[in-house]
Amino acid sequence: MSARPRLGFLGVGWIGRHRMKAMLGTGLVEAAFIADASPEAAEAAREVAPKAEIVAGFDEMLDLAPDGIVIATPSAMHAEQSIRALERKVAVFCQKPLGRTATEVRAVVEAARRADRLLAVDLSYRYTTGMNLIRDAVRAGELGRVFAADLVFHNAYGPDKPWFYDPALSGGGCVMDLGIHLVDLALWALDFPRVLDVSSTLLAGGQPLAARTNVVEDYAVATLELESGAVIRIACSWRLQAGCDAVISADLHGTEGGASFRNVGGSFYDFRAERFRGTARETLTDPPDEWGGRAAADWARRLAEGARFDGSAERLLESALVLDAIYGRVPITSAAPEAR
Repeated sequence: MSARPRLGFLGVGWIGRHRMKAMLGTGLVEAAFIADASPEAAEAAREVAPKAEIVAGFDEMLDLAPDGIVIATPSAMHAEQSIRALERKVAVFCQKPLGRTATEVRAVVEAARRADRLLAVDLSYRYTTGMNLIRDAVRAGELGRVFAADLVFHNAYGPDKPWFYDPALSGGGCVMDLGIHLVDLALWALDFPRVLDVSSTLLAGGQPLAARTNVVEDYAVATLELESGAVIRIACSWRLQAGCDAVISADLHGTEGGASFRNVGGSFYDFRAERFRGTARETLTDPPDEWGGRAAADWARRLAEGARFDGSAERLLESALVLDAIYGRVPITSAAPEAR
C-alpha cells in the first residue's frame, strides 16, 4: 500500500479505544471510520482520532471500503462480521474469540485465505516480554525437553455484560473468556504441537455444568495430552475467592530447567518471568511492560507493509479445536490431521 491504510473501528468501548491508540501510535495507519451502538463511546473514540468519521454501523463502514477493520463487538458477531469484511477484501483484526466454535473459526480462516487478506486475533499475552523470553528459551532447547506445562487464569470478578452469561451469545464462560489465552499461550510457546487428547471438568456455581445448556461455566480445569508425551494443564475461573484481583501464571517444566510467568501482586497487567535450574532462579523480566496494545500494533505494522494471508491465521483453528474438545463438542481426535 502506497498510502497509510485506512481503518474502520467497529466497537469502541474501553478495549476498542485502547487498541485504536496502539495502532495509531505506530504512525503507519489512520482511523477513518468509527461505529458503535453507544453514541457516547463513539464520541470518546473521536477524542483519540479526531479526523475519523462516525458512521451508522457495520454496513455503512464496509461500503466506505476501509483497508482494514478492527472488530471489538460481542462474541456472537465476530465470525459473521469478520467473514463479511474479508469477502469485501478488507483485512481483519478481531477481539477474541474469533468464533464461538471451531466451525465458525474455520469459516473465517477460509474466508481470509480466499480473500488473501491479513487476519489476526487479539491474543495479547503472546506479546508480553516475559512470555517471549520463555518461548525463546524453549525454542533454543535451554529447558531441555518440555514435558509439562501448568497455566492458570483466575479472575476475582466476572464480565459486566449480560451476553457473556448466555451460552448462545458467548459460546461459553470462563474458558471462552480466559482459558482461550491459556490454550493459545501453551500451544504457541511449544510451537503448536499436535494435541492427541483433551479431558475437562466444567463447573457453574460450584456444581458440574453437566447437561445444563442455559448457563456457562465459571470454573474449569482441562488436561491436554500431546503427541510428544507432554501434558498441559489449565485452570480458569470467574469470581474466584483467591484473596486478590487475579491469579495468572504459566509454568513450563523441562528436563534441563523450568520457566515461570506470573502476575505480580494480583495485577492484571504486571508480570515477572523467571528461569529455574534446580533450586536456583534467574529473573528474566520484571514490570513495567507495556504489552497490552502490542498485538494490535503488530497487525497495523504488517498491514502497512502489505502483508496478506499467512500461516499464523491457520494456527487460530488449532486452539479453537482444543476449546471445542474442552466443551465436549467434538473430540480432538475426530479433527482432520491437516486441521491440527
